[in-house]
Amino acid sequence: MGPGGLDHVGDFSYHCRDKGTGDCRVKRYFGVIVIVAGVLLAAVMSYRSASGRALEAQRDADQQRIQAEYLERVGWMRANPDEASYRDELKPFFKNYFEQVDAHLTRFKGNTKFDDYLLELEKREESGAKDDRAKDRKAFYEYTRKTFDSLREGRYRPVWSATDKGMRLDIISSDVVMVLGKPQIRLQLAVWGAQRVLKDDGKVLKMVTSATFDTVWKLTDAKGKLLGEMRGADPSMKIDHPERFVRAFPPQMMLGHYDLDLLPNEVAKVEMTINLSSSAASGGTAASTYVWKLDVPSEWKLGAGETWEGATQEERPEEEIDPSKAAAN
Repeated sequence: MGPGGLDHVGDFSYHCRDKGTGDCRVKRYFGVIVIVAGVLLAAVMSYRSASGRALEAQRDADQQRIQAEYLERVGWMRANPDEASYRDELKPFFKNYFEQVDAHLTRFKGNTKFDDYLLELEKREESGAKDDRAKDRKAFYEYTRKTFDSLREGRYRPVWSATDKGMRLDIISSDVVMVLGKPQIRLQLAVWGAQRVLKDDGKVLKMVTSATFDTVWKLTDAKGKLLGEMRGADPSMKIDHPERFVRAFPPQMMLGHYDLDLLPNEVAKVEMTINLSSSAASGGTAASTYVWKLDVPSEWKLGAGETWEGATQEERPEEEIDPSKAAAN
């Protein structure tokens, strides 16, 4: 043995190349262990991937089940001709739906804040992606979310409702709001059951809803004399696919509103007629008509002496303006 045990080190090096030594067997076993560990890791990764796919399939199936059950039950809500019983059934109907939604989110660890769309907008902004309509998109989300919360919390109470041709129209609210610094009568509405189809253009899936509006407001005095008339087409803020903004929004509903100028002080009654046309993919068209007659609330009126801005004059037959003249003739 040399100084410092160098011969021993040399001997160790020599014997390590000898296949019969214990040290070489350790190295061979280590290689086998590495291979086995790799196989186990691959198996674990494969199992997790398969489990993830299975969980995703279960989540999708459960979500489809909830929507299928909703669509089976909503037919009566859309077609119920008795407005009073429809109102009585609103709260338990949506309570059942949202209990299933909540159970689904709990089971699959979903977003119980229902703000996925907002989070998506924030990610776009953080990534630096240019979006000139980001402000508008947020406004559409907030508009949809307000109705969603009222449905989920049992506060959905339309001021008026009617059904025709299997579609229901709700006037959700009729408040006076400020629009660009000017008081306006906002008639917010919801339509249940307009025909729609999911289209794939090769890049994104897009829901196309068929719903065309033609609306007329007839303004009369206390004796039924026609004082004015207004016409409107599609509502403002028309949201024909609310689920785009809030995924759990009850399917096949549409939202929007009309903003009207305050009415002349002498107007006593309003008759609003909404003609709604919706075409099915099969080719058929449902033409529904909804007529809402009401006494004009005081808050809808201009003050005494205030003029009705934007009004135009046109000739009408005398009997159309004043029904009493037609009866006399």
